Amino acid sequence: AMTRDVLIVGGGTVGLSIGFELVRRGTPVTLFEKETAGRGTSYQAAGMLAPDAEIEFEERELYDFNRESLRRWPDFADRVEAASGQSVDYRDEGTLIVADDRDAAEALERLYEFQRDQGLDVEWLTGAEARDVEPFVAPSLAAAVYAPSDHQVDNRRLVGALRTAFKAEGGTLHEETPVEAVVPDEDVPAVRTAGGDRVGGTRVVVAAGVWSRELDGLTPDATPPVRPVKGQSLQLRSKRPFDLQHVIRGPEAYLAPKSDGRIVMGATSEEMGFDTTVTAGGLYDLLEGGWEVVPGIRDLPVDETWAGLRPASRDHAPLLGRSAAPGVLMATGHYRHGILLTPITAEEMARLIRTGETSDWLRPFSPRRFSDAKSPTRSA
Repeated sequence: AMTRDVLIVGGGTVGLSIGFELVRRGTPVTLFEKETAGRGTSYQAAGMLAPDAEIEFEERELYDFNRESLRRWPDFADRVEAASGQSVDYRDEGTLIVADDRDAAEALERLYEFQRDQGLDVEWLTGAEARDVEPFVAPSLAAAVYAPSDHQVDNRRLVGALRTAFKAEGGTLHEETPVEAVVPDEDVPAVRTAGGDRVGGTRVVVAAGVWSRELDGLTPDATPPVRPVKGQSLQLRSKRPFDLQHVIRGPEAYLAPKSDGRIVMGATSEEMGFDTTVTAGGLYDLLEGGWEVVPGIRDLPVDETWAGLRPASRDHAPLLGRSAAPGVLMATGHYRHGILLTPITAEEMARLIRTGETSDWLRPFSPRRFSDAKSPTRSA
């Protein structure tokens, strides 16, 4: 089959949002998802939009990218909600990063000083002051940092709304349609499905998360260096009088309350390949870490557990833009920031596809930054 559509492989938040931004601007899109759109890694996330809380000492460029995406989130949420008629539960109460003992407080103080040096809007709090902000944190907290600019969204509502919005704007969605291979070509790149169909289009976008590297048809220099990083999580159900309102990030666990009463708690970080086994040890570590900073969770029911797979590149930054394969673009490797980076990824990738121009925002995250690296010069 031949179509003039942009072909997107992967129906998570990234694939759906790129498709949505393209179709609403008049570019036809066909999206292929191997299972049900929005029910993979995106569904298993926590929905935190937290560049300030998650800033790393050596990731300033990635932080700026994260921060810009957060700035775009309210307008993006409005567009998705208007197109879908569904809420994504965007919340802006802010995040508390807490320390439960003296050692944790010393580590938190180093982070706080770095945050302040970078000009971030953060506030140092005593344990008592933290309880004034969020009454359900532990009374024994040593210290906390309040990051009012870090927000959150309900990722499960988001993927549902994106799926609806994409189709409402005219996108074509093929679920339960695994893609086995990509067929690069500058003029008519194509995908080959597991059912044997070959579909050609104007461009192919690989947005398959941890599965991006498993696609056939790409040469080694064009294959995205993405690996799965396992993260075990669990979901609690809030019961009155317990009413946590802020995202809480402790030394060993985070808690993200949602407006429907869900509390997502996570997450481990394990190099276990594609293993998605939920283990007693993983859950124990999360429950202990969560209880240390929010003791009120002790009597809450656990109604779901899971292990998701984060798509991590070699440098833990996303792969966005043209690949070394003709006609094939990458939008993968978002690691822990997939939900946060959804607006900027969608808007800048749509711009690239429609105009051919790589923006200054995308340039540092080129998929070719690994394959184009020059080998060390040999001595004569």
